[in-house]
Amino acid sequence: MLKRILIGIALIIIIFFGLLYWSTRNTEDVFSKSVVYNVDTKTVDFKNYDSVEIVPSKFYDANAIKELFQGEQYRDVWSTKIKVPIVFLDTLKGGMQVVEKGGGKQTHSLELLGVKDSVSYTIRSVNKDPQALVPEFVKTLGLENLIEDGISAQHPYAALLVAELSDKVELLHTKPQLIFVPKQEVLGEFNAEYGNRLFYFECETKSDKNWTHLNNVTHIIDTEDLQELKLELKDRLKIDKNNLIRHRLFDLIIGDWDRHTKQWGWAVQKKDSTYSAVAIASDRDNAFFNTEGLIPSVLSHKNVVEELRPFREDIDYMEGLVYPFDQYFLLNTPEADFIAEAKYLQNTLTDDVLNKALNVWPKQISDLDGDAIINKMKERRDDLVEYAKAFKIIIDDRGKLSEQLKGTDKEEVAKHLLECFECLK
Repeated sequence: MLKRILIGIALIIIIFFGLLYWSTRNTEDVFSKSVVYNVDTKTVDFKNYDSVEIVPSKFYDANAIKELFQGEQYRDVWSTKIKVPIVFLDTLKGGMQVVEKGGGKQTHSLELLGVKDSVSYTIRSVNKDPQALVPEFVKTLGLENLIEDGISAQHPYAALLVAELSDKVELLHTKPQLIFVPKQEVLGEFNAEYGNRLFYFECETKSDKNWTHLNNVTHIIDTEDLQELKLELKDRLKIDKNNLIRHRLFDLIIGDWDRHTKQWGWAVQKKDSTYSAVAIASDRDNAFFNTEGLIPSVLSHKNVVEELRPFREDIDYMEGLVYPFDQYFLLNTPEADFIAEAKYLQNTLTDDVLNKALNVWPKQISDLDGDAIINKMKERRDDLVEYAKAFKIIIDDRGKLSEQLKGTDKEEVAKHLLECFECLK
């Protein structure tokens, strides 16, 4: 009997791994570009068109076995055709100058400078390229496709809906716009790699020129530069804590689990002799992150990758959503502030506001997962006061930082501002 049981277990294991490998065999690729349908990109003169019909990627098409192991996710969204405006950088907002290639691990990006307005912008690829993140042992096993296919859990148009809702609750964001960038001379050495692709065009979180609606902004900077400014201005510089709390509770509603230090910028306002830093949220790739299937469900278990939290109706593991960033800026903030911001979001993000926000997506996109996403946000919104209390408790229980905040690596900053933003030594 025992022998039969062991043989049965062995057969199950063999079948499991056989099906797992089969599920990754749909493609040998680990990256693909968008597919344009209404024109031949090799021969067309894009100046004769104002838009393209495009699919972000056909890479995530899957059979039943693949969906079993790697989930359905947002595959239908990635493979649904939409219309996107064509943009030439030499005329966009008075003209753009390419500054340099961006340094993202998955996102192909170019930093741009407005010739006319001197604002810093960026174009960020909708398609992701995770090759740099594939561990060697995964390559050895021939399972690279598992890593790339995980991108199907990201909604390619999440940034548009998040920006729409951010405006409703008065939170700064990078103003993402979906554009198609044809091959063109302005791209220079980047033409082959970046031409004929789908991008988000956004404002940068570091800019010498103010692009926000706020008045008296002296700096738009990242967190590391904010720390250096703190060393200079000391108690004259504080962050707008209530605004940051609102940002972080909003992140809970939209299920954006990836909110580390480099996902933030700051607009610094001068107010008489003091300064206030207002948070700017960027990179909304992981809002509405939808993990399904055997492999993603295992990976998103709290005991495997605790910060990889799936977008469900409720939040079942708040600990995975609290970052050192939160401890650094929000430690020992009164609970009343968290509750007040939670109630503001509840009162402002009404059912009607959430439902109408879906209009920012093409109808064929909102028809796929729109209702499910909105319903999850409503559930999270309704429980937000309790989530806010739990969020604050975890921050305070973890206390001050003992290691340098990730994304900030200057020795002088670490020496004097290691533990928290207000712990200036």
